[in-house]
Amino acid sequence: MTDHTGRLEALDEHLCLEYLHSRSLGRVAFVTGDEVDIFPVNYACDGSIVVYRTAAGTRLERAPRARVAFEVDGWDAQSLTGWSVVLKGVAIDVTRGTDPFSKALRERKVVPLAPGKRERWIAIYPALVTGRRFRGAPRESLRAQGFRP
Repeated sequence: MTDHTGRLEALDEHLCLEYLHSRSLGRVAFVTGDEVDIFPVNYACDGSIVVYRTAAGTRLERAPRARVAFEVDGWDAQSLTGWSVVLKGVAIDVTRGTDPFSKALRERKVVPLAPGKRERWIAIYPALVTGRRFRGAPRESLRAQGFRP
């Protein structure tokens, strides 16, 4: 589905997963108390499941069993094209899980850039995967507005 300007396009789930698998840094958001927290995380995928690592005692450790949103995006300055993929689902701690799914998720290559030991494995099981791709206005129009790509 494309908007009336032809610049915004809804992505099907297959393309959303392609984009999701093309990156390793995203953001996870969840509610703690009366606050919404959002954190950048390095991640890996297994199908539509996202897995990341965190440390004991961090706010990210509060995500398990919570409803979460996970977002990853990209931007190409040359073509003025961007995209965003959002997963909404539940976070589950798979650190000690003995089931085959937990074991397989812990075998994914997740390289946290944050300092310290990151021994807790959190998986996000999505209930909904959505995405959109957008194209900027023509360069002439952007230049007239003072934007210099």
